[in-house]
Amino acid sequence: MTRPPVPARRPRPPHRSEISPPAPARRASGTGAVLGAILDHGPVARSTVARLTGLSPAAVTGHAGHLLSRGLVRESAETTGPRGLGRPHVPLEIDTGRFLVAGAHIAVAHSTVALMDLRGRIVAEERRPHRDTEPRGLLADLAHRLPRLAAAHAAGREVLALGVATGHRVDPAAGVVVEHPHLGWRAVPVRDVLSAATGLPVHVDSHSRALARAEQMFGEVTTRRSTVLLFVGAVVDGAFATSGELHRGPRSGAGSVAHLPLGAGGTGDAEPCACGRTGCLQSEVSERAMIRRAAAQSLYVGAFQELLDQAVAGEPRAVALFRRRARLVGRAAALLLDMFDPECLVVVEPGAGRLPECLADLREEAGARSWLCDDPDRVVVPSSFTGSVLATAGGAVALGALYTDPLGPWPALPAVS
Repeated sequence: MTRPPVPARRPRPPHRSEISPPAPARRASGTGAVLGAILDHGPVARSTVARLTGLSPAAVTGHAGHLLSRGLVRESAETTGPRGLGRPHVPLEIDTGRFLVAGAHIAVAHSTVALMDLRGRIVAEERRPHRDTEPRGLLADLAHRLPRLAAAHAAGREVLALGVATGHRVDPAAGVVVEHPHLGWRAVPVRDVLSAATGLPVHVDSHSRALARAEQMFGEVTTRRSTVLLFVGAVVDGAFATSGELHRGPRSGAGSVAHLPLGAGGTGDAEPCACGRTGCLQSEVSERAMIRRAAAQSLYVGAFQELLDQAVAGEPRAVALFRRRARLVGRAAALLLDMFDPECLVVVEPGAGRLPECLADLREEAGARSWLCDDPDRVVVPSSFTGSVLATAGGAVALGALYTDPLGPWPALPAVS
């Protein structure tokens, strides 16, 4: 009699005592609320900001004065009402001419460094394969690349901070990568190492939470308050926000969806997972699994991007692989829709972002399997940053901190008088 495979013994997860206690959720300060309203609606009058934020006109004037003195916003041309009627007002808008943030995304096979303006637009990016994944060497390489990128593309603007994003478990309060099995990292003090190497304030978070924050700041309005984000790449994980606040969990493990059971029967042989089981989300839809399945069909590629390029070009086997992936991601999406009942589920997966048939398959599968979602075409959406996901993630970590607390300790900004 054949015995079922015994699941592989997992590494001991860190105890709660080994992880810093979660900081209280940081809600935007009054100044942060004003800055956010200007980001969303600028150029915008102070009176409109008061209405949008619920703050008094006097309070908005005070907060706006601090933002103007720090160079984060600027006044645009004076305007009046229709036909020149009404009291003139001087609108406020985000000032993108003085400062940038830097971002770094650490993937399994490569890392991306980027510069981003204060409206979340990518100014420059550079991706390189890892020469080694030893933490100190990899982080030193990131620190070495940033000044050269800024010298070539900052155009006189000063870099305020560095945001770092990566997969698996990240503790943003401590600035530590708690555990990244694909890289072999455990308890890596990323913030301390990069702060010492760059002289910049450094903020660290998981790439899923970073991209969920980017959607809240710069994406569709529907992603603002109640959102689930599902990231499908070399690493598969997620993030969720309620009432506009991203949830981390006491062990910084919220969003660990890699081992969701898909029940992949009927779509081909289930892929074995590193955990010893079969049919886990990550083992079925990760980039590594896609390359293995492509090879099984005599479609040999050196990297996942080549497979994606072939699918976009219409290669039938590549398209079929991405459509299969989309249906499996749709199964996971249905589970998450029923678990969280969000206003919006954002799928960060390049097939859904670039191949309309993949997005249609994903939505159809999610709608057919979810008990709660009756309008998947509205609720399930692709990333707002398809094509620039990795460059966006790191910068969004830094901008998220800035928009939450623009009057905080930002050494490059003028002091508030």
